[in-house]
Amino acid sequence: MTDTRSSTPSPAAVARRAEAARSVPEQVTGASSLVRALEHVGAQVVFGIPGGAILPAYDPLMDSTTVRHILVRHEQGAGHAAEGYASATGKVGVCMATSGPGATNLVTAIADAHMDSVPMVAITGQVASGSIGTDAFQEADIRGITMPVTKHNYLVTDADDIPRVIAEAFHIASTGRPGPVLVDIAKDALQATTTFRWPPRYDLPGYHPVTRPHAKQIREAVKLMAASERPVIYAGGGVIRSGGHAELLRLAELTGIPVVTTLMARGAFPDAHDLHLGMPGMHGSVAAVTGLQRSDLLITIGARFDDRVTGQLASFAPGARVIHADIDPAEISKNRVADVPIVGDARAILAELISAVEAGEGPAAEVVPRRYAAWAATTKGWTQDFPVGYQPHSADALMPQEVIRRIGEIAGPEAVYAAGVGQHQMWAAQFIDYERPHSWLNSGGAGTMGYSVPAAMGAKVGEPDRAVWAIDGDGCFQMTNQELATCVINDIPIKVAIINNSSLGMVRQWQSLFYNERYSNTDLHTSVGNRIPDFVKLAEAYGCVGLRCEHPDDLEATIREAMSINDRPVVIDFVVERDAMVWPMVPAGVSNDAIQVARDTAPVWDREDSEAVEQPEDADQDGK
Repeated sequence: MTDTRSSTPSPAAVARRAEAARSVPEQVTGASSLVRALEHVGAQVVFGIPGGAILPAYDPLMDSTTVRHILVRHEQGAGHAAEGYASATGKVGVCMATSGPGATNLVTAIADAHMDSVPMVAITGQVASGSIGTDAFQEADIRGITMPVTKHNYLVTDADDIPRVIAEAFHIASTGRPGPVLVDIAKDALQATTTFRWPPRYDLPGYHPVTRPHAKQIREAVKLMAASERPVIYAGGGVIRSGGHAELLRLAELTGIPVVTTLMARGAFPDAHDLHLGMPGMHGSVAAVTGLQRSDLLITIGARFDDRVTGQLASFAPGARVIHADIDPAEISKNRVADVPIVGDARAILAELISAVEAGEGPAAEVVPRRYAAWAATTKGWTQDFPVGYQPHSADALMPQEVIRRIGEIAGPEAVYAAGVGQHQMWAAQFIDYERPHSWLNSGGAGTMGYSVPAAMGAKVGEPDRAVWAIDGDGCFQMTNQELATCVINDIPIKVAIINNSSLGMVRQWQSLFYNERYSNTDLHTSVGNRIPDFVKLAEAYGCVGLRCEHPDDLEATIREAMSINDRPVVIDFVVERDAMVWPMVPAGVSNDAIQVARDTAPVWDREDSEAVEQPEDADQDGK
């Protein structure tokens, strides 16, 4: 199965679609106008829960033949499902909730989408316009609450405005730097009579995202590339959001420059490619972290120099000049000053860089693989000398890294993997090979526990022909596992791998390393002897298949059994080694030069040429 997402339609195609969709004006309620507008903008699924203020919209929604509503069990699940749908398909995800607590329950998912640039429209009901500001029953200023974590938001009190606002919301969410848009609609606007016309006229005078890069900046970038000896392409999530993965591959192969892909960019460049150094950052590979540190040029595309990648910012890539390309001008030079700033769409920027290099004129003639061959060979040596690995604690220990590695091997690169947050998230990023975009979903910026199950649910709705795995921790799983009921009732057969170490694993790892093994409030009592809850029984209570694996000998058969079941969700309780840790690791607040491959074990380098030599044989890669 290949990725068949189309590129952004041309203006002429948009005009033709608008003309074809032009409707005859008709008298309808504001609620019907909302549903009609959703149909016309191409919304295919809405995840939500009805309530008093949004209830008028649910009546015409029942009659829609093109918009499917999926009743979730918690509004946070609706928001994460919309995120998962959007991240897996590249389309705008939609969620819906009522006023007050319904709307505030969406805030976590909205903030998550904002941090990770996920295109999403959240529609909320609001109390009647005459009651706004009176502390009416179930009133909350959701527009004010979400203003810092949305691209834009609306309060609609006039039914005539509904089509225009919906059209604008979808346009804003999906263009420029993608992100969430909130549409809060007063109940009386939903109940009022209005004239529905499509397409609506709208004007956004303050919103004109720059997508085409400036030619001068492209020329300056090529000059820096031609003058460098140790460049690295630092690819961020913007490459995936823009659909620029093919261009990234072409640029890397054309130039021979090594590539790192951030946590949000996993799959933007094939893991199996010789030029790929892996994931950088706090738990990145030695090759990726060291490649950035020792580079003389960072070709940064759609990344934001966040603290989890840079470590101590002042010591990050100290000898490197910086090309920083991003569609959001606010990101450029925010954390690291750019020598060459380029504002534009990541895909368009990559295409322009490719064209300039292929032309081979002036400095571009120097941007060829032979120029960087020695550097590429050195970085490749680091990937071989310091692979991301682990050491089994005993022959009987079920190691979480091996569980996740085998899931990835058996499910393959065409599957979708949605991770929660914590140790299992890092292991899923490290031990599954990602060969295509949109195969890796996670809460990168916000780090939201409870993301995985509903995000996997949304991804499966958007990609029903792919296997979708939620790789979750026993802590994360307990925050949103009620969405298993949604999956069962709506025939959404996701597969859930609970990496059960009976603790809040990443917090416990930090307590082990930095708090003298004082395990304050991290024991979850979910494994042998306690099983509170028993995840197999819980899965069965929801109508899922529940499996348990506690021994390495049963691992492969258990995963294959899960893969063979496609008529309902499967939940597997993998009872894993509790003391397994995530390595490599750069402790928070220190230089990336302090990377450790295991507890108190740093890479050993040849002082003369800075190339890696063999690690001591007794170095344990899992911190024991």
